[in-house]
Amino acid sequence: MAQKETKVVIRRKKFQSVEIPLIRTKMELIGNSPEDLKDKTIKLDLTRQLKGKGVEAIVKINIEDGKAIAKPKKIKLMSYFIRRMIRKRISYVEDSFETPSQESMILIKPFLITRKRVSKAVRKALRNRCKNWIEDYVAEKTDDELFQEILGNRMQRPLSLNLKKTYPLSLCEIRVLEVKRPLDPKEVPKIKPKKKEEKKEEKIEEGLDQLAEIEAEQKQKELEKANLKEDTSKKPSGVLDAEEEIKKTQAKATKKEEKDSEPTKKKEKTVKDKETPKKEEKKK
Repeated sequence: MAQKETKVVIRRKKFQSVEIPLIRTKMELIGNSPEDLKDKTIKLDLTRQLKGKGVEAIVKINIEDGKAIAKPKKIKLMSYFIRRMIRKRISYVEDSFETPSQESMILIKPFLITRKRVSKAVRKALRNRCKNWIEDYVAEKTDDELFQEILGNRMQRPLSLNLKKTYPLSLCEIRVLEVKRPLDPKEVPKIKPKKKEEKKEEKIEEGLDQLAEIEAEQKQKELEKANLKEDTSKKPSGVLDAEEEIKKTQAKATKKEEKDSEPTKKKEKTVKDKETPKKEEKKK
C-alpha cells in the first residue's frame, strides 16, 4: 500500500505597517497579519529627533479598526545625557512616585540640578514642591498628552519656573515616565475648577472700566476747552478794545527803544573809524 503524502503549506510573512502617533511616523514589522503584532513592544531611540537629547521610548502595539497602532508605554532619559549635565560644586535632587492621570496610574521620576551646592533643607523643599506640582498637573492630562508634552519640553518649563522661587535650577527634567496600569472609573481624579481664570476675567473687566473712565474724563476736558473758546468769543467789546490798546502800546515802546539805540551805535562806529588811522601811522 502506498502511503499518502501530506503537503505542508507555508505562508510567507509580510511587512505590516504600524503607526506611531507619538513621533508621527510609520514602521514596518514582519507578520502574517496585524493581529499577530498585538501586545508586542518596540524600543525606539529618539536622540536624533530631539536634537541630541538622549531619550529612549518603549511603545506597545494595539489594534484599532484593523490597524496596528503603537501607543507609548515608557520614556527614559539616557544615563550618558545625565552624566554630561552634572558638574562640580552642584547638588542634584531625585524623586520617584506614582500618581493617577485621567486614564492610568503613572510612575514619574523627576531629576533636578541646582546651580550651586545646596543644603538638605533646600533639597527637601524642592522635592516636595516638585511632587505637589506634578501631581496636580498629571491629574488633568491623558497619557498621550503627557508623553507629547514631555518630549516637546512643555511640561518642564513651567515646572522649573515654579521651582525657581525656592532655588534656581540649571536642569529640570523627567528622568522616567511609565504607564503602570489602567485606572478604575472610581480612581479617576476629578478636575478641579481653575480660580486663576476667574481672576483674570475680573482684572479685564476692571481694566475696561478704567478705560471707560479715562475716556469720559477726556471728553469732559474737551468740552471745557470748547466752552472756554466760546466764552472768549462772547467777551464784551470793551474788554477786547482794552486788550488791543495794551498790545499797541507795547509795540510803540519797543519801536522807541530801537530808535534810541540807533544814535549810540553810530557814535561807537565813528569812534572806531577815528582810532584805526592813528594805529596805522604808529606802525609806519
